[in-house]
Amino acid sequence: MTRKFRRVPKDKKTGVPKKYLSGAMNKLAKAAEIKRTAEAYRKGEFIDIKAVSKSRTEQNVSSKKKKTTKRKRKS
Repeated sequence: MTRKFRRVPKDKKTGVPKKYLSGAMNKLAKAAEIKRTAEAYRKGEFIDIKAVSKSRTEQNVSSKKKKTTKRKRKS
């Protein structure tokens, strides 16, 4: 007897799970990159993990927010 898992909600346009695309500025570009990497992995081709990680973090909206500086104590 095999376990049954709940189906993952997917994006209608791309077919990629919605959770992977949440927070992306350009969802189509991120989905295309995910599909490209998945295809290369299936074929056994070389994947530059550092470049993939960098491109995915650049896609995130949260990475574009400026970090606030710490307040200095009044002396």
